Amino acid sequence: MRQYVGLIHKEDASDYGVSFPDFPGVVTTGASLEEARELAEQALAFHAEGLIEDGEAVPDPTSLAQVMAEADRRVLTPIMVPLDAC
Repeated sequence: MRQYVGLIHKEDASDYGVSFPDFPGVVTTGASLEEARELAEQALAFHAEGLIEDGEAVPDPTSLAQVMAEADRRVLTPIMVPLDAC
């Protein structure tokens, strides 16, 4: 099972958002942290399934250290999101 970094972000009066550095454009939101984590797993699995169906490769995960090395990401909370689909 691969694990990808998801980055949690939240602004005042908004839901918790999760984005994936390895999959630009794949995002999800949840009203709570728990919901955001659950939806992140679903969004990642759905996207990976689409890549596979289209004959495209699912990228290897970037390490947490590499993702967090970028200065603009240091204020975000990382989570590890499992992916069984590949």
